[in-house]
Amino acid sequence: MKEEIADWLNMMDQEYQKEEKMTEKQLKILHAAIEIFSEKGYASTSTSEIAKKAGVAEGTIFRHYKTKADLLNAIVIPTLVKLLTPFVLLGVRKIFQDPYERFEDFIKAFITDRIKFAKKNEKLLRILIQELPFQSELKKAIKENVGKEVINLLGKMIDHFKKEGQIRDLPTYAIIRHNASVGIGYILTHLYIIPENEWDEEKETEIVIDLLMHGLAPRKEE
Repeated sequence: MKEEIADWLNMMDQEYQKEEKMTEKQLKILHAAIEIFSEKGYASTSTSEIAKKAGVAEGTIFRHYKTKADLLNAIVIPTLVKLLTPFVLLGVRKIFQDPYERFEDFIKAFITDRIKFAKKNEKLLRILIQELPFQSELKKAIKENVGKEVINLLGKMIDHFKKEGQIRDLPTYAIIRHNASVGIGYILTHLYIIPENEWDEEKETEIVIDLLMHGLAPRKEE
């Protein structure tokens, strides 16, 4: 977790140093807010905790931001949006550059990489998941900066394997939606919904891939 936060904050500082728009105190408040929000969640965090973590008086926060919601909307969410593309796409592009003989191999590489990414950034992703339904700017950033590129790359990969005859000639976007819902659902269930369960990750991943490729219908005897 400390390494995860450090990576995130390092990226954030590099961006703000280029722009020089935030004071040192504002950066400290932002650091503290992201760390505590990721640990405890937005609803369970108080401004006094943020102030203590930042090493500033609580009144300093209120001079800049009237409420905790203002703090979230003024700097935390814009920061997530600003760094969303490089952060979420980290490693994804390489997956699409590697050669795969089978569609199953590509799906396995993709799911395995995203599980690894989600585990490393679990608590930071909680902020995204918790706030996504309520933050239109965040939703727009995911759609415009992440979604379009990933969908484009997935579309090319799926079209390739359709031509190879390895997957059915169904509409490409329908295949993307189906695979995405299964893959994302698997990762969310694994890490957030029932994380206490004992998971044989390799076996579970193989089952997910088998279900994606063959569905629930029993296979005919060859």
